[in-house]
Amino acid sequence: MTPTFVLIHGSNANSFTWAPLQRELALLGHRSLAVDLPGHGFEAGVPSSYQTQDAAELAEAPSNLDGVGLQANIDHLVAILRRAKEHGPVIAVAHSRGGLTLTAVANRHPELIDRLVYVSAWCCVEHEPRQYMHLPEAAACVLDKVAGVSAANPARLGAVRMNWRTADPVLLAALKESMLADGSDEEFRVFLGTLTPDESLDAGGPDDLANAATWGRLPRSYIRITQDTSIPIELQDLFIKEADALTPENTFDVHTIETSHVGFLVRPARAAAILAGMA
Repeated sequence: MTPTFVLIHGSNANSFTWAPLQRELALLGHRSLAVDLPGHGFEAGVPSSYQTQDAAELAEAPSNLDGVGLQANIDHLVAILRRAKEHGPVIAVAHSRGGLTLTAVANRHPELIDRLVYVSAWCCVEHEPRQYMHLPEAAACVLDKVAGVSAANPARLGAVRMNWRTADPVLLAALKESMLADGSDEEFRVFLGTLTPDESLDAGGPDDLANAATWGRLPRSYIRITQDTSIPIELQDLFIKEADALTPENTFDVHTIETSHVGFLVRPARAAAILAGMA
């Protein structure tokens, strides 16, 4: 039976951004399913103040992600994987923050996944995400330059809210550097338009680090993104190194794409070819 590629998006993203990659996979003869995690996609609940750019109202408007944490992602993805598994093997592919959900699900339900694939995604083995950001391997990360995109107090809102519709040219340049430095300004603006403002506060805890007995028994691949300035290549390589040390009898199958954090989504031929080789 042919596998189903289950695609798990990153922060503030949704199933929509996988469409170009899904097209390439389909043209190579492969079935795929792009997930919208809770509070994403058409459930994102974008406030009207985001459209009108009323900053004061945007800072106060309730969020659909208030109180929605990693466990909701786990439950949602498990239900999808159970259905996908009825039709054959499942290759679960995560990008960026989506790696947190993928690891947590594989820890608990390894029987639902036949291969794990991380595409410049968080793969926490020895530390929680906030701890990784203080390591030397994260020094090249430029996300501190985009702090101005924050549109509300997360503690009050119960979620992280970003104003991707900012008109600040300095902030827009920093956002482009962090996401799609190798793309055109037009491509960057289109991609920015696919993002929704809110993201969950919950990035998991110690119990959500990779578990050698469950997560560690699954075949796994890592697709390194060399020009990534959100999750620098040094940090990606640290994830790989720590994971391989955790289960030396079952190490990452490693691939590399020379592009930016979301460049493989905009120009997906290389990523699709790599994934097709895993089927």
